[in-house]
Amino acid sequence: MAHLVFFVLIFAGQLIGGFSAQRQHPSNNGKLITILTIDGGGIKAIIPATILDYLDKALKAKDPKADLADYFDVMGGTSTGSITAAMLATPSFDRPTRPAYTPAQILDFYKLNGPRIFDESRPGNGPLFDGEGLHDAVSDALKETRIGEALTNLVIPAFDIKKQKPYVFSSYKVEKVPYLNAFLSDICVSTSAAPTQFPPYLFENNGVEFNLVDGGEAALNPSQIAVSEVLQQNEDPEILVLSLGTGATKIQESFDARRSWDMGCY
Repeated sequence: MAHLVFFVLIFAGQLIGGFSAQRQHPSNNGKLITILTIDGGGIKAIIPATILDYLDKALKAKDPKADLADYFDVMGGTSTGSITAAMLATPSFDRPTRPAYTPAQILDFYKLNGPRIFDESRPGNGPLFDGEGLHDAVSDALKETRIGEALTNLVIPAFDIKKQKPYVFSSYKVEKVPYLNAFLSDICVSTSAAPTQFPPYLFENNGVEFNLVDGGEAALNPSQIAVSEVLQQNEDPEILVLSLGTGATKIQESFDARRSWDMGCY
């Protein structure tokens, strides 16, 4: 954990030393563009949320009014990573210029709702879970906030299994493509619908029907999608990316003498 704290303090120092605490607009006029992306991983979303909590506290030690949405021009994620990003960028319901949730509150969200989302007593018809807990928890948190109302630019991919093509829900696109300006709750449930875990999520927005599953089917690393969106909107930008994962699964390998013989190994 000491190494984690050290990294967060260094990154916080770069943010404080290099950027204004005021949120920049989609067109940054050649300025440095900062991107936060968060991988999916189910309940392991607690890991990047913990990192963001350290970063948030380090920034607030320098500027008590600082919010992560002030420091990142773009946030994105897949699966539960999208939920974290959306909660960081959702305006507060009583103070619309400030985020509704701090990273500490997002940690509490996963601790409280983990059993509700991954409830094995409510299996789906094929998937492990029926998805109702996921939908209810995300809807309760994000209410009727649309992606176009976020405090900073959001970029969230999902995959349409009926049309067999990916969709990228992006703050950059909502003016030209109004049907992408969907409720964040619908977007986040969609990109969290891992095929073996939850059923596909069906919703309609602005006359367009979506049948969506996990954003990981469209992009395992959400950084690629977020950077692509930035490059489409800015000419030769300088980009700084903080990409957070959810840890690595330890793989135990056993020695197979027959396989070694077949491979010509001794």
